[in-house]
Amino acid sequence: MRIFTGTRVHAAAHDSPLHGRVAVVTGAARGVGEALARRLSADGMRIALLGREEKTLARAAAALTSSSICVETDVTDQAALDEAARQIEERLGPASVVVANAGIAAGGPFSRTAADLWRRVVDVNLVGSANTARAFLPQLTRTRGYFLQIASTAAFGSAPMMSAYCASKAGAESFAQALRGEVEPDGVTVGIAYLHWTGTDMVAGIDDHPVLRALRRHQPWFARRVHSPDQVADWLATGIAHRARHVYAPPWLRWCQPLRPVFPSVVARVARRELREPSTGELGADVGVLGAGGRADWETFLSTTRPGTTPGRE
Repeated sequence: MRIFTGTRVHAAAHDSPLHGRVAVVTGAARGVGEALARRLSADGMRIALLGREEKTLARAAAALTSSSICVETDVTDQAALDEAARQIEERLGPASVVVANAGIAAGGPFSRTAADLWRRVVDVNLVGSANTARAFLPQLTRTRGYFLQIASTAAFGSAPMMSAYCASKAGAESFAQALRGEVEPDGVTVGIAYLHWTGTDMVAGIDDHPVLRALRRHQPWFARRVHSPDQVADWLATGIAHRARHVYAPPWLRWCQPLRPVFPSVVARVARRELREPSTGELGADVGVLGAGGRADWETFLSTTRPGTTPGRE
């Protein structure tokens, strides 16, 4: 774990209810995490950025307009997160907002996906969220704070070729729902954010996967729109300011909640049709980690667990 502190401090929006408080964002090196850190900093929050890429974290911190601390750490390492929580409280103060955003994805058939890679996705997205909550709940209890779990519409209806990601996001949603009932008596609010198509590097090659491409093609025009990380960060920040139990990005997703029972059958019908066409070899060629952030995590994981292994497909 490496720690580096930003010294840049500028005037912020003093009228924000978040001004002067401490926010912790995991997966803050890029994408939604980086955009949300900037947005919360603009609201006058002191920001702790957690992630796997030291140089990218430093660049993200350099764009902030408030005090910050960057901690290069792995959310699957509970001891490292506990130490990060201690350092953050010591340097910035106790956390009032914690956003469990760190996540990776792998695409491809379950039978062709290396077991280590499948488990890594679940470990980062689900176990990492639980580890984050465990490390920061003592601080959130003292500040009567807010824990935001970043979930996904993948929890609404699981897509073939994305089994680890969908399972982990559904699990993260369920974890947050269970945690909510435990910590609300202590004054801690737990929110769940549902993100749809967002323009991060994770979805840059999404149209290369036949089932996901087909699912997107069969959605209504407004549901196919890809939203920028900055727009999603605005929706998330509004939810944080209101301590919302549910945050929808985009907002129309709230109307999908009552329809969730029908989504699995719809997804299955589209998948059956689309999977008839590609050959087994074509599907197998699609196995891999999605996005630069996911690849950075996977390469670091391989280098520390299996020295000498060449990162990439297995």
